[in-house]
Amino acid sequence: VPDTLVVIVLTTAISWASRLGQAHGVVIFGQVDGDLPRFRLPHIPRYADSKDIVSSALTITMIGVVESVIVAREYAGRNHYAVSSNRELVALGVSNAVGSTFRAYPAFGSLSRSKLNDRAQAKSQLSGVITALLVIASLLGLLPYLYHLPRGVLAAIITDAVISLLSATPGAIAFLFKVQAWSDLFLLLFICFCSVAASVETGILLAVVISLIMVIKRSNMPRIKLLGRSMENDNDFYPIDGAPPPSRNLLRRLSFGSSTDSQDDEAPSRGAGSNNSLSTDAQARHIDGVLIVRIEEPLYFANAGQLHARLNRMEMYGDMRTHPSEAPRMSPTRAVVFDLIGMSDIDGSALEILLGIVHEYARRQVRVLFVRVCEDVRARFEQAHMAAAGGDYDFSDISTALLHLEQQLCIPTA
Repeated sequence: VPDTLVVIVLTTAISWASRLGQAHGVVIFGQVDGDLPRFRLPHIPRYADSKDIVSSALTITMIGVVESVIVAREYAGRNHYAVSSNRELVALGVSNAVGSTFRAYPAFGSLSRSKLNDRAQAKSQLSGVITALLVIASLLGLLPYLYHLPRGVLAAIITDAVISLLSATPGAIAFLFKVQAWSDLFLLLFICFCSVAASVETGILLAVVISLIMVIKRSNMPRIKLLGRSMENDNDFYPIDGAPPPSRNLLRRLSFGSSTDSQDDEAPSRGAGSNNSLSTDAQARHIDGVLIVRIEEPLYFANAGQLHARLNRMEMYGDMRTHPSEAPRMSPTRAVVFDLIGMSDIDGSALEILLGIVHEYARRQVRVLFVRVCEDVRARFEQAHMAAAGGDYDFSDISTALLHLEQQLCIPTA
């Protein structure tokens, strides 16, 4: 028997026997109109402010959708089943569209009620159907028996369910503190403070807005690395401003014993962290007049917009860590080599931006070479006539591209 049901029955009986509402002033459930609403098409009241209606609807929708998705993913991960966000949204839309014809409140997923459902050991969606039937039965015949139920008991049931939802919060805060994720920790505490100081709605709205801003900011910056030639081996290339490269033995182990070729030698740095005493600048060096840039993700309209600006900064300073107010320190660029090992796709807007960058380099008589181009990107390059614009993409690795610059264009790369 669910403990919640036992608590409701016992407290109602005690309240009725002790006359808590009449003799002691305890707020009880009281009498509630249990008549079922009739079908009626929704309409906007004559004197209602349309701006208030729209703003309220947007707020309710945003908060409801966010809470519903959080609940669905929380219990899907806990109970090992799949959830489709699209189907969840369709179900919410249909239920609210039908409910509006009966003057129902907006229906969304609830953290507290889902917790109660989980504590009652519900196993399928049939529990929701049974709950709906019990609510109808309560409205039609059980409401008089709940007349003496103290409202504090109802509040205590919801509060207990919500507190149990916060059981993982101390561990999450300790983990963020352990890994020094200060921005995430600050955002968590700030949203928590706003929720307590203002309202839950304000906290959720702030969390959604700040999260969107962070996503837009991060997706707006393309992930590119400036590479330099290894001091130990001319066929190895590592990020100039990243972590120190791992040893060659480690790279061979990571490649599962495959033969060492140019692509394995040019594998990105993975091993050491920022606490390593050796700096990357001591392990990799710039090639005078040649810019080697590795693009580590697909390019699309959002992240390609900043590509030109970041390339200009690399040309001037050779290191993204250098502040743009400092004087340029790099020699004039004669060639740019793009390593596209991580760029598996490119959309039309990003291709147009990249083509404009190649045109700009060609106008400045700077050669542009692309290496390790996948088949899909190569097909896009052919459609855009990249070679005619000045971008050569027929190179299998960085070493081959540098050898071409040295032999055909007389650009020293040693």
